[in-house]
Order: sequence, then structure tokens, then C-alpha cells
Amino acid sequence: MKNQLTVYKIGGKIIDNPTHMKAFLFGIKQSKGHKIIVHGGGNTASKVMNQIGLKPKMIDGRRITDAAALEIVTMVYGGLINKRLVAQLQSIGVNAIGLSGADGDIIRAHKREVREIDYGWVGDIDEVNGKALSAICKNENVPVICPLTHDGNGHMLNTNADTIASQVAIALAQEFDIELVFCFELKGVLSNYDDKQSVIPEISRKDAAQMHNKGIINDGMIPKLKNGFDALEGGVRNVFIKHVEDI
Repeated sequence: MKNQLTVYKIGGKIIDNPTHMKAFLFGIKQSKGHKIIVHGGGNTASKVMNQIGLKPKMIDGRRITDAAALEIVTMVYGGLINKRLVAQLQSIGVNAIGLSGADGDIIRAHKREVREIDYGWVGDIDEVNGKALSAICKNENVPVICPLTHDGNGHMLNTNADTIASQVAIALAQEFDIELVFCFELKGVLSNYDDKQSVIPEISRKDAAQMHNKGIINDGMIPKLKNGFDALEGGVRNVFIKHVEDI
């Protein structure tokens, strides 16, 4: 029988909200089995950029990561947010280790090809080092992974945190019984955004495509669902999108 491992992904709206963070930390403390945390933090990166006079560049909600932006996200994701989160986990007795994709060579990626849009130093994942992550977990440590990967040639790459969470879960699915949990400020995927109780209890890829075409789901929910379906097809047992207080 495989040991249980849960991959938790949290975004900036959770990180920036003390109440949500308290709930998340409590949930992590109480949860059983091995665990890995993947975090975002785009709001903080944009705030820091604005403070130093750099205007964030976004297209359809996706960050354009030029050389200057890469320096900021590397500092904010790999330093400020990651180490704060590690310190908070340590304060509740959870032995956490903060990582980027370059640390331990855990996630390699390549710079996204320029097509209609040049996203700059944005990475698409090639390989997750499941063996290295497994060793950390089996040593009773919790990897805390920021949304940065590397290309093996000395370059850091800004990479979508939902994608990292999904690919990490897939990489460990042969060894562990995996659940992937996207921690959210809402109760889940809603059929009506104005009705915060209209949670869809279960959704298929076909259902998601139909709701996307109808405009029921959009923006940040789209990559969560895509990555969730990819994880299920890659051997992950369950994928949840739920309120952070329900983890």
C-alpha cells in the first residue's frame, strides 16, 4: 500500500490574508501523511514592482517576465514569500524546506517559445525530480516550492504555480497515493459567481469546456481546472478545489 502524500497549492489571495493563512497553517498542522506546498504570489510581486517604478506587464492575466521582472519575481517568490511561509510553518512545528526549481535540481523547464506573444523568461516544465522530492518528504520535511524553475543553463524561469503543483503531483504518483488540493478563497468552482454557495460538487473536463464556452468559468479558474484534469490523467487519485478553511 502506498503512503499518502498531499500537494497543496496556495495563491496570493491566501498568502495576503492573515485569516486565510491562519486557517491554512492549522490545516497543514492537522493533516496526515506527507505533504508538499506550492505557492504563488503574483500580487506581492506586482506591488514590489510598482514600489520601485516598474510597471507590471500582463496579457490576459498572464505576466510578461522581461529581464527586470525576472529579477523581481526571483527575489519576491524565492525570498520574501517563500521564506516567510517557511518561517510560519516552523512556528507551528512543521519542519519546512523552501525550494525553487533550481534547488536540488527539482524542476527543469525551457523558456517558452515566442508565438503570438513573447512572455519573456517564462518556463514550461520539462521534468520534475520526483526522487529528490520523495527523499525530502520521507525525511519528515515539507518542501515549500515557489513558482520558479530553471533551464539547466543558469537561467531562472517564472513558471505558473498551478502547473508546478500538478506536475509535482504527477511525478510522485507512482510512489505515493496522491491528492492535489488547490486552496482557494471561495468554496470551490461556482456555477454562479454571484452566488458563493453555488458550488459544483464534481466536474469533468467536458463539463468544464462547456462552462468555459458559456462564460460560467473564466480567468484564474481555467488553468486550475486544466492542471487538475492533467493530474488525474497522470495518476493522481483525487483533485480538489476548495476553500482554505476546508482543507
